[in-house]
Order: sequence, then structure tokens, then C-alpha cells
Amino acid sequence: MAVIGYIRVSSNKQTCEHQHFEIGQFAEHNNINIDRWVEETITSRKPLNKRQLGQLLNELQDGDILIAAEISRLGRSLLEVMHILETCLNKNCQVWTIKENYRLGNDIQSKVMAFAFGLSAEIERNLISQRTKASLESIRATGKRLGRPFSAQSKKLKLSRNTKKIKNWFESGFTCYRIAKMMSVSPSTVSNFVKRKGW
Repeated sequence: MAVIGYIRVSSNKQTCEHQHFEIGQFAEHNNINIDRWVEETITSRKPLNKRQLGQLLNELQDGDILIAAEISRLGRSLLEVMHILETCLNKNCQVWTIKENYRLGNDIQSKVMAFAFGLSAEIERNLISQRTKASLESIRATGKRLGRPFSAQSKKLKLSRNTKKIKNWFESGFTCYRIAKMMSVSPSTVSNFVKRKGW
């Protein structure tokens, strides 16, 4: 039996570190050892066979446990989520998610739950998408400028003013996630700052 931590982000502008931290903390609190990490930067709109997750599903063995930060990291559509879960359940593997606290195994209750949350997630995404489009159209109609708010720039300036301090933390082994907490910014802001500095 192996425990696999699966992490996916959609673009290079995002960082895997937050999901890695969540899964690591979860494993530590539950006295679980993560035997293998699978990380990929790819949109879930890509076919499953083009993603590392597709290969991982083929390699799963009886009794393996697949842990993800949340169900949306596995797939974005009902059919894809159901296919992934069906593949795992047919191999007698479990799928655990941290955010939703799911423990899905090869039993009828898990299958019913998988269908229910998959359907709910798809409906929610569609509603959010519709509301977002309507909101953007409304904003454009008023002639307002769309884009990143000034606060995003102010966060960059905050990091720039503390370059020496951040470099010392980074070189001392502090993670971007920890630095972000101390600077009250997002981990991706720190990660991008560190990349720009070439540390």
C-alpha cells in the first residue's frame, strides 16, 4: 500500500507550495507517511491522458490512498471526476480530500457521495461562471477599467522594501508560504518575487 499526495496548479503563476503544505500538515496530524508526491502545472481542461494524473491512475495498486487538497484538483467536470473516482474504486484504492474531508472507498455510500458532490460541484461552477460573466459585462458597461487593483502593486512594493530581510529568511530555509504569512501577502506573491530575484 502506498500513500500518494497529488498536487495540481493551473498555471506557472500559481505555486504548488500551499497544497504541499496542506497535505503535509494533514499527513502529520494523522500520522501518515506520504510515500510519493505527484505535482503538475497543467489546466484540468487538458485530457486526462495528457496529465501526470492519468499515468498515476494507471499505476495505482490495490490499497493505495490518493490524497488531494480538494476535489477540484483532480478534475473540473462531473464526468471526469466520476471517471477518476471509478478508476480508483475499481482498483480498490481510496481517494481522500482535505478541504471537503472525503474518504472515498469501494462502497456504495462512497459511490453515491461521489455522484452527489460531483454534480453539486459542476452546478456551482456553472453558476459562478454565469455570475462572473454578468458582473464583468456590467462593469464594462459603466466604462470602468478592469485589471489588477493597486493593492496588488502595493504588495510588490512591500516586498521590495524588505528585500534584504526576505533574502535572509529565504537563505535560512524559510518557505515562501512561511514568509508570506509573516509579510501578510499570498504565497504566490512571495514565490514570484523570489523567482524575479533569482534566489
